[in-house]
Amino acid sequence: MKLAGRQVAAFLRDAPPPELLAVLLYGPDEGLVRERARLLAGKVVEDIRDPFRVATLTGPDLKADPALLADEAAAISLTGGKRLVRLRAAGDDCAKALEAVLDGPAADALIVVEAGDLPPRSRLRKLAEAHGRAAALPCYADDDDAVSRLVEHVVRSAGARIDPDALAFAVDHLGNDRMTTRIEAEKLALYAGEGGTVSLEDAMACIGDAAVLSLDDIAFAVGAGDLSALSTALDRAAAETAAPVSILRAVGRHFQRLDTAQALIAAGADERSAMTRLRPPVFFRRREAFRRQLRRWPQGRILSALARLNRAEIDCKTTGLPDRAITERTLFELARARAQAAPAIARKSAAERLAPPTSAPSTS
Repeated sequence: MKLAGRQVAAFLRDAPPPELLAVLLYGPDEGLVRERARLLAGKVVEDIRDPFRVATLTGPDLKADPALLADEAAAISLTGGKRLVRLRAAGDDCAKALEAVLDGPAADALIVVEAGDLPPRSRLRKLAEAHGRAAALPCYADDDDAVSRLVEHVVRSAGARIDPDALAFAVDHLGNDRMTTRIEAEKLALYAGEGGTVSLEDAMACIGDAAVLSLDDIAFAVGAGDLSALSTALDRAAAETAAPVSILRAVGRHFQRLDTAQALIAAGADERSAMTRLRPPVFFRRREAFRRQLRRWPQGRILSALARLNRAEIDCKTTGLPDRAITERTLFELARARAQAAPAIARKSAAERLAPPTSAPSTS
């Protein structure tokens, strides 16, 4: 059974259907895969450490002994109740063993399979999507709305509240990994304390340096046309397993903020007030860099960059080409174009400063 994104929440809200024997969780967001796996496990057993009802296997375990999965699924709990079989670090080499269990006799167990980012042609993914006794749940990086809901939920669950500006700052700086978001939101709630309120200053103090600022580094490096800094930031984001689409969206948010500031300036605001009116306001350590980029990115170039980023995200999702390669090529092209345009912009500005004033046309 293939579940679309809009069906996942309803599926996770209730206990899995009794005819379902296996659920595959896959995608680039490892934190979300683990969180949903624990949620499903809690629908089957009260304690996932219960040795009588829970068995944990890995992909390498099945490679060494393919019959292990069938044995654990068919085992009967000594204390009664449905069994949970957790299959972690699964890949396509687990597909044959899982298929044998799905095509075999009924078992009073649920197999929760945790995998990475499986392509559409993956044998394991195709099996879970097509088989009547299995379900496939995609776990893609949270969008801004999902991050906002999670942060607010975690803070409110701790008996605190969060100001809108602080929430906006958190969303802008937390990236899209579910586990990182939850940890940082719990830190905010602890900082505020029960009955307290997380202010913008609190969020900046807690999150400013600790969250996934490599995404900010990438965005500012692209905007500055700094190829060396961009290369370093992309390497760091790869080490943090940041999803390529999340990187594109982070850079897109940066350019949207530049566009908003440019619109405020066009309406009569100065640079300082335009930056202050952004929500969240520009982080104090980034203000000078943001101001320089405002002077180098006119609105026409910003809109072209946003269109290029949007095209790259579509390509990542539809072409089947490596999404990291698409992302990095796009960002280097934008940064290189910015670096090449800067001298021309500087020359034009100098020429304008040195040009003699034009005389008003004669009315005679």
